[in-house]
Amino acid sequence: QVQLVESGGGLVQSGGSLRLSCAASGLSYADSVIGWFRQAPGKEREAISFINKRDGDTFYAEPVRGRFTMSRDDAKNTVYLQMNSLKPEDAAVYYCAAGPVATTIEKFYRTWGQGTQVTVSL
Repeated sequence: QVQLVESGGGLVQSGGSLRLSCAASGLSYADSVIGWFRQAPGKEREAISFINKRDGDTFYAEPVRGRFTMSRDDAKNTVYLQMNSLKPEDAAVYYCAAGPVATTIEKFYRTWGQGTQVTVSL
């Protein structure tokens, strides 16, 4: 069964940190790119970062660059998103997704997790 499971969301104060996890199972070798997306209420889902597990290349969207960092533990088939200096505007449902192309374009991601809620209080 192909599956991505996010965890680690929750409530944090502005300026705080959270680490999200994305545990993968059953992915094909081709789906080497893991991306993180988020969707805030009333807004479209946006890509915030991805990592290509084949070459380690990473990308971060401008709103999170310098504050968020992706990492991976291949032994656990898990990718992490370390989120520091969180702001109220970071509050959203965060999704991880897997696909074969290192891109921010959603249609290239074939497997999606169920999402995890991040809430940032003032």
